[in-house]
Amino acid sequence: MKHVNFSQPLYDTAQEIVDGCMGDAAPACQSACPMHTDVKQYVKLAAEGEYQQAVDVIRQKIFMPQVLGRICAHPCEAACRRNEEFSQPISVAAIKRFVAEKADKKENWNLAQAPATGKKVAVVGAGPAGAQAAVELRRQGHAVTIFEKLKVFGGMMRVGIPEYRLPRDVIDFEYGYLDMMGVEVKFGVEVGKDITFDELRSDHDAVILAHGAHVGSIIPIKGHEAEGVYSAVEYLKEISETRAFPRAGKRILVIGGGDVAMDCARSSWRIGADEVHQCSLEEMEALPASQVEIDEAMEERVAFNAGWGPKEILVEDGKVVGVVLQKVLSIFDGDGNFSPAYSDETREVAVDTVIFATGQVVADITDGALEQGRGGRYVVNKDTLATSLPDVFVAGDASGGAIVVEAMALGRKAALSIERLFTERALEADRNLEEEGAYKTRLDVPLPEGTVDTPRIHHNTRPAEERKRDFIQVDLGLTEEQVTSEGDRCLQCECKLCMNECVMMNDFGDCPKSLFSDFIEKKEMEPLLAYSCNACDQCTIVCPKDFPMKSIFMGARADFVKANNGHSPIPGHKAIEMHQKLGFSRIFTMAKKAVGR
Repeated sequence: MKHVNFSQPLYDTAQEIVDGCMGDAAPACQSACPMHTDVKQYVKLAAEGEYQQAVDVIRQKIFMPQVLGRICAHPCEAACRRNEEFSQPISVAAIKRFVAEKADKKENWNLAQAPATGKKVAVVGAGPAGAQAAVELRRQGHAVTIFEKLKVFGGMMRVGIPEYRLPRDVIDFEYGYLDMMGVEVKFGVEVGKDITFDELRSDHDAVILAHGAHVGSIIPIKGHEAEGVYSAVEYLKEISETRAFPRAGKRILVIGGGDVAMDCARSSWRIGADEVHQCSLEEMEALPASQVEIDEAMEERVAFNAGWGPKEILVEDGKVVGVVLQKVLSIFDGDGNFSPAYSDETREVAVDTVIFATGQVVADITDGALEQGRGGRYVVNKDTLATSLPDVFVAGDASGGAIVVEAMALGRKAALSIERLFTERALEADRNLEEEGAYKTRLDVPLPEGTVDTPRIHHNTRPAEERKRDFIQVDLGLTEEQVTSEGDRCLQCECKLCMNECVMMNDFGDCPKSLFSDFIEKKEMEPLLAYSCNACDQCTIVCPKDFPMKSIFMGARADFVKANNGHSPIPGHKAIEMHQKLGFSRIFTMAKKAVGR
């Protein structure tokens, strides 16, 4: 049939649906993940026992499923609908770890790469950000060389996260992907000492600085220069490399309330401490550390002094003998600025070692060529990670990434910018910048009918008094039965209610947005789509936004008939038209004369 000029109200209604339809909106777990891992899908596959398929889904986005399954801060779980409604999120990270341990094999890893481009990129740092950037760039066909100051993979993740949380063989296994992808790695090379920043730039077409924050921070309170005071960076690095810290005493106080502080406190038991104390400005309920880290530290009998700040380190003969703590009244002023206020109440803790877990600083390896801000983080364009030098980008902790999966997302972002640099496009071109990292999904649907609160399955851990004296893995992971049970709790959040009700629409697309996007873009519609609707309105009844899909289909029918000289464009309708014509003709219609007429 000839081209149909559909009425403008149809296009207006279709545009309203396209703009508001949530059928393609990611579930909150996926949008909260900076790497946008398809959590819903791999959790479902894991529950069904399809472990290889689950791993394949995970590896579409990340190359370290076992690592992240152990140490990820899992923002996906915080965003989980079961957490929002019942404070019982799905154990997403544990499921990821289980399927990776069960099914992840090197022979199945995807090594696909674009043809070689002849471009060379230098990446400084083999931590999560640098590694992810290297993987992305190799997939694009670029030659990549990583320059790593340490002699091992992992960066701060390796020397900052204790091995009882993250076994080193797990890191080495998953980082084997870089070698298989053809990434060259130069270990033991310090930029600024063994090779200059200018040499890196002259030898490569682009540079990514992803060397992390390896400089420890010590608050300059009275007594901070005494023997027995160390930064968390120095402390954890040496313990990571040697399982010891001979300079530490037997009574240790860790200052800080984050995950690094918990790592320092728990590591102290493992190097032979008799007493381990903690203090932080935050009260227990406001500690920034993940709850599992707090719980396990408490199980191991770390003595918490939450809500108490360090006032003074007591010193005798140049050595630490104790710390004076002061009760915290507030941490921020009325304008939200960091400005701790204290009461006159104090307490003393007798210790011989103090560890400051109060932040790390990024070292400048550019010899002043790039501007640095707070904590030494380089000043970058937050959307592209570009610096004031056109060929230099920054990723990970050096640009502000706080957790491992965020660092990986920043590595990917830097690689996307370099790809545009190499193809001479604007760095912002063809990108949804707002959704390159974690973002808030548009999905807003009611809980599935019949949803009930079911308890979260927690990790299986070794007994506290046994584990606190060794570096063997604490978390034993989930069992197969637990994975099935936990995966079954997933609500499989999506907005496909109308598609569940309408068999017809499923034959033409996966949601109204895709159906009507094609209609708007092509200015045409498959007649069978409009004529398949039975006008039941069930799609609108279940739609959270009450979108009138029927009105488009009915309106389209009218336009089809108008454009087809008053006839339906469906060939099979000719028989119906003939039936109607004959059925109302004088030949087949009889009338009985009315009584009395």
